[in-house]
Amino acid sequence: MTRIASGGQTGVDRAALDAALATGIPHGGWCPKGRLAADGPLHPRYLLQETDSAGYRQRTRRNVLDSDGTLILNTGPLGGGTQLTLRFAGQFRKPVCIVDLERPLSPEEVLAWIDANRIKVLNVAGPGEAKRPGIYAQARTYLDRLLALWALLDQAGNRPNSAADPA
Repeated sequence: MTRIASGGQTGVDRAALDAALATGIPHGGWCPKGRLAADGPLHPRYLLQETDSAGYRQRTRRNVLDSDGTLILNTGPLGGGTQLTLRFAGQFRKPVCIVDLERPLSPEEVLAWIDANRIKVLNVAGPGEAKRPGIYAQARTYLDRLLALWALLDQAGNRPNSAADPA
């Protein structure tokens, strides 16, 4: 894994970007025209490209298409944009790992999935804070653990799918 991609929306998307920034993992992705999010325009620290549309569908499509696989973090049934992400992943034949944050897979299991699918650019998606209050904190805690383990293994040279691996 060499980069985290996300759409910048409140909730899971923002947790992914903040976790990447905190651990020094490069990040990027697509956001709606005008850098729109539910809480206003995205801060410039988030290095996202704007789509031509102010809607979320094009952003979701581009993030799935431009990544090697998608990690969906969720609680409860998938809905709205999260369901759309899953549909786009199927359409583009991209691997998906769905983690229920109420009964999560271990970080080791997710890293094994990332390695097995040779994911360099990982799209992280899930519901916004308005649909699932508290999802940012849950996702951030999970992603901090996941990325800390990834960084530790990467520094030790035990990550076959790291930035140092040219394959």
